[in-house]
Amino acid sequence: MNWRDRDYSRSGFGMGGSGGGAANSLSMTKKLLIINIIVAVVGMLLYGAQRGSNLSPEILGHFSIEKALYGFQLWRWFTYQFIHAGLWHLVVNMIGLYFFGPLMEQYWGSRRFLAFYLLCGASGAVVFTALAFVPGLLNVGLQSRLIGASGSVFGILMGCAVLYPHHRVMLIIPPIPMSMRTLAMVFMGIAVFSLVVGSSNAGGEAAHLGGAALGWLLIKRPGLMGFADGLGITFMNMKIKQQQRTAQRSRQREQANQAEVDRVLDKVRNKGLQSLTAREKRILQRATDRQQGD
Repeated sequence: MNWRDRDYSRSGFGMGGSGGGAANSLSMTKKLLIINIIVAVVGMLLYGAQRGSNLSPEILGHFSIEKALYGFQLWRWFTYQFIHAGLWHLVVNMIGLYFFGPLMEQYWGSRRFLAFYLLCGASGAVVFTALAFVPGLLNVGLQSRLIGASGSVFGILMGCAVLYPHHRVMLIIPPIPMSMRTLAMVFMGIAVFSLVVGSSNAGGEAAHLGGAALGWLLIKRPGLMGFADGLGITFMNMKIKQQQRTAQRSRQREQANQAEVDRVLDKVRNKGLQSLTAREKRILQRATDRQQGD
């Protein structure tokens, strides 16, 4: 089936379309956009109050080899993806997520898309770590910080390039039309060139390549994403079991309350209303109120 025949191809996704706006109101793409923006706002507020605050998102969530690998702070492989160095860094990544995220979400479904997004970002950190140990390549240290959603966004871009290579897109700056495959090749070329010449953002470019590489692999081997469905089933089972436990506790409380009411009523029949204590009268009153409420 040609991509133009699919439902999502008619939604206008792409750099020149209105893809992000076509997503459902609570789509995973929009949730990710909101989370990234909220983290950025919180970071700016905290940094404004106290520069370098230990409670800032960047301090708590950035990726570094020292903390994430040697310190075994595993959350940093994922949290760094939601932290950005500034407004421009955030805007550029969110533009990519806004326009291309819905296309990937339509392909994967929300649950698999979230897993795809996070794994591509984590792959960026893996490649950053691996290349950091290549002498003279990245020129980063064990404490060097890696932040940003670029690895995730490059995974999305590469996935779109594999699935829809001839889909036409329009760059914003400069306004040049090109195919999705060409766009991906341009960005991959920039990343490789930056690594070779040793640019100041070589570490970030390594993360771009890591995200793109895993994005390509997962699109070529979609069965690898099956675990995401399993996690969904696991979470659903956990939710059902929790609901069952809550219902069981509610029934037990109701049975205990009814047994207490029956005891008080038996006492009234045998000894009269005047024999009730203040507590027993309250029990009887609550039972009456519940009946009237029903």
